[in-house]
Amino acid sequence: MTSITLKGNAVHTVGTLPSVGSEAKNFTLTAIDLSEKTLDDFKGKYVILNIFPSVNTGVCAASVRKFNEDAANLPNTTVLCISKDLPFAQAQFCGAEGIKNVVMLSDFRSNFGEEYGVEIADSQMRGLLSRAVVVIDPQGKIIYEEQVPEIAQEPNYQAALKVIQ
Repeated sequence: MTSITLKGNAVHTVGTLPSVGSEAKNFTLTAIDLSEKTLDDFKGKYVILNIFPSVNTGVCAASVRKFNEDAANLPNTTVLCISKDLPFAQAQFCGAEGIKNVVMLSDFRSNFGEEYGVEIADSQMRGLLSRAVVVIDPQGKIIYEEQVPEIAQEPNYQAALKVIQ
């Protein structure tokens, strides 16, 4: 269990992020076209997991926009934006925002949040995903992880991107 905050109030996740150096666990998530995507689908690339509660909040939307902008300039890299939002809401957001450089994936019918230790265990946010970033190298090893300590705060984009550049 990891202790984080939401506007200064304590919130806990069901576990902890996988550690740097460990093998990334495979997962199955739902894409905006309702197809299933796994981590294996992105083998041989750097993969950035941008994990957040909901694309319909300001900070979450900002992280998708920022990674969308940065992903266009990263060779051999895919950014997966992961939330519990339904694929329909994710598609609507991407269409309205012109988001084309990231892959939106939904955890609405999988156990990704539990497997990666980011599902919120308590508070009014229970069941949603915490804000975190995980970077996986082309061999499937985790080379960076950040559990953002305050849900209302953006992740450290530069630190995540630095391990790839």
